[in-house]
Amino acid sequence: MTVAETRQARSPGITYQQLLDGDTHPVPDVLRLESTRFLGNADIPIERYTSREWHRAEVEQLWMRVWQFACRDEHIPSPGDFIVYDIANLSFIVARAPDGSIKAYPNACLHRGRRLKDYDGNCSELRCPFHGFAWALDGTLADVPAAWDFPHVDERGKDDFHLPECAVGTWAGFVFINPDPHAAPLMDFIGEMAAQFEVWDLENRYVEAHVTKIIEANWKITQEAFCEAYHVSGTHPQILPYLGDTNSQVDVWDTFSRVLTPGGTPSPLLDWKPTEEEMLRSMLDVRVDQLLPFPIADGETARSTAAAASRERWRAVVGERVDSMSDAEMMDSLDYTLFPNFHPWGAFNRIVYRFRPNGDDHRSAIMEVLFLSPFSGERPPPARVHALGVNDPWTSAPELGMLAKVFDQDTFNMSKVQRGLETTFKPGITLASYQESKIRWLHDTLGEWVSVKPS
Repeated sequence: MTVAETRQARSPGITYQQLLDGDTHPVPDVLRLESTRFLGNADIPIERYTSREWHRAEVEQLWMRVWQFACRDEHIPSPGDFIVYDIANLSFIVARAPDGSIKAYPNACLHRGRRLKDYDGNCSELRCPFHGFAWALDGTLADVPAAWDFPHVDERGKDDFHLPECAVGTWAGFVFINPDPHAAPLMDFIGEMAAQFEVWDLENRYVEAHVTKIIEANWKITQEAFCEAYHVSGTHPQILPYLGDTNSQVDVWDTFSRVLTPGGTPSPLLDWKPTEEEMLRSMLDVRVDQLLPFPIADGETARSTAAAASRERWRAVVGERVDSMSDAEMMDSLDYTLFPNFHPWGAFNRIVYRFRPNGDDHRSAIMEVLFLSPFSGERPPPARVHALGVNDPWTSAPELGMLAKVFDQDTFNMSKVQRGLETTFKPGITLASYQESKIRWLHDTLGEWVSVKPS
């Protein structure tokens, strides 16, 4: 990777940093950071989306070796709580041990291989439903039915029948696992991103909504739709009056990157200039024959007015802290990605995405949306997962609010991208040099982990 000294081309209109200069509140230092990298202009081979061989290589070389978000700490608060985390054809149990530590094991009995757990829950032991072999929550062998017939297990020693352990790490309330028990520590992998999120304190949040949906496309196709704002004009034209899509700032570091997309400012691609009132009406989806819920005062803008309203929305939850937060934190999409598939958003955007292969099908993915919300008083229990099938629209999950309509627009394209790549004569996809550099970073980093030998 090389760092670009200057960016030769950029969208017309105000830059993201220039927009921050006009903020009504002090802007946090984290939003003043810039890390532009020119990663070349070579096409990305379509085999990465269509090849079964590439998928198998990802399982062996990526998912078996990389840190990955498994659950929130609040999903397993008490001893015996566990979740089943599946990725591709792999399955793991993530459990709270009696001493309060978190353990992760391959979800397989060491007797005949049956999955130990099929659903999330609470248990006092990990007992196989097939023949009854059981392990304590710390992974030690606890019971062998008819043990007289297994003297060879005793001869090999109980350590040999200890459940294999994955590496486990936590950050900001998120629980990560790495199937490689010898992996470098999680915080080494997260790196500078941890410091960038300190100002937003994601640990003291709760899962207000958790919706999953099966997408008929490779997990990378699904993920990449949320790695750039370049698609907004074609896919979400209704938000162009108040979203500065092509004026997004793209920053790339080593294991993480981000796209900062400004709200309350019009797209440079519009051939007309909306008024401040038109921007606010579009933002709030208020018709011209309806009254706005709050007016734009003299000397104010749609951006500053909507930011002030957002502060009032959160004041009851987080108190006077909102008075120190910038318009940018109230209004903008601060979309981070930790390689390979974890997308936490900054400030009070609340969104967290995760994208996974759907079982062992490289043409299908699971897209997950979590709303991670601030709270006051005792932490509310995490929302139950609302699972949507292939044909269920996002709008059937009302907990997502207005975003559900936007997600339906996004998923409209995904399966058609997969089908197009299966039929195209073109050997690769072509990316923009800047606006889609986050996607190129993902593929560059993926190439550092995964390789497929020519057949």
